[in-house]
Amino acid sequence: MKSKIQIALITLISSFSLHAQQQTKGIIGTNNWMNNWTNFKPVANEYSEATNIIAGTIDKDTKLLKRNTYQLVGVVYVTNNATLTIEPGTVIRGDDKTCGTLVITNGSKIMAEGLETDPIVFTTNKEKTERKPGDWGGIIILGKAPINTLGGLHTLPFDLDPLLNHYGGPDAEDNSGILKYVRIEYAGRKLSALKELNGLSLAGVGRKTVLNNIQISFSNDDSFECYGGDLNMSNLISYRTTDDDFDFTQGAQINISNSIAIRHPFSSDASGSRCFEVDSYDKIQNTDMSKKMTRINASNITLVNLEENNQGLVRESLYVRENTFFNLTNSIASGFTPFAVMEENIGNSDANLSKITFKNIIVNNCNGGITSEASGTTTAIQNWYSKPEFGIGYTKMKNNELFTMPNIKGNPDFKANQNNTIAIGN
Repeated sequence: MKSKIQIALITLISSFSLHAQQQTKGIIGTNNWMNNWTNFKPVANEYSEATNIIAGTIDKDTKLLKRNTYQLVGVVYVTNNATLTIEPGTVIRGDDKTCGTLVITNGSKIMAEGLETDPIVFTTNKEKTERKPGDWGGIIILGKAPINTLGGLHTLPFDLDPLLNHYGGPDAEDNSGILKYVRIEYAGRKLSALKELNGLSLAGVGRKTVLNNIQISFSNDDSFECYGGDLNMSNLISYRTTDDDFDFTQGAQINISNSIAIRHPFSSDASGSRCFEVDSYDKIQNTDMSKKMTRINASNITLVNLEENNQGLVRESLYVRENTFFNLTNSIASGFTPFAVMEENIGNSDANLSKITFKNIIVNNCNGGITSEASGTTTAIQNWYSKPEFGIGYTKMKNNELFTMPNIKGNPDFKANQNNTIAIGN
């Protein structure tokens, strides 16, 4: 009887491992979904001079037209439950001198639905030779979905109008509109050492909001940051951001899929930049521990450092803090030091490690696997994740062996190389 049980267990584990091996890893698609609408060299793009100025407050339904080029001057608020609609192909240029920033306030909407052949572009107002990360502010969306701070409401530390700067609430289904086939370039102005705007800040944004096919390039802080909220996001691209590519906090409940972070060592913050930074709070004393902690489900994600000799300037691909739930599946991380780091408070207990899963992952050319800030627990953590059911494979391949076409100067395709049986799961 005992031998039969052992055989059954071995068969079950083998079946699970085989299933994991057969799952395609990294970003997926029948075609290269990064074609046509993206731009990996925006410094060379010639944009028309602004024909229209946007400033102050938009308090009624407004439509921006492709035939015009707009300059975003100062902080522009969409208020009074108004909807800002933007035609495909429209270009909005953020003003450098006044830190042009677009804020969709609580209850209002942005309907920015571009096309694969005609994306909407938010970019700098500077000339080609002068463009740099942080030229302008970025886009901020404030919603009514739950957050875990005390009182369930909060404000962003961005020197916004205190009467308009609030987010959070009980409505996980809140709808702040659509961002689809949108590019955001050279945003993320640093207001001070501790106040840094992101390319796209999503604060208490609800799950009826549509967020897919968004490329954020050369942000001077994070590309995407979620402060609480409840969202499904897909086909996101973060390219050469200075700080984190995807940052989650304040009890964010996020499903993110088929997305990519492309890093370069010369576009990194000295304080530490990661593809994913996941926490539930900044300060526990400001947190309602009876509310949901941050839970991130990330699938078919590609995290890649373009420079294979990075001189130590690129660190871990992801960092996870205590009291968070993080699940990464069917994904690829290539070129980091190390693959992942856990905050020391997580320790190595089964209860804590079971909240953080890595399944069916290729860890390529990473100087180290899954480690802890508490060096004494690293061995136990590595033993935990070395179990066959996690399906984590460590490889040493060049990017052009691992990916279909990783040349960023052409039309890059970071899907797994179909000739690479490890990457495609055969």
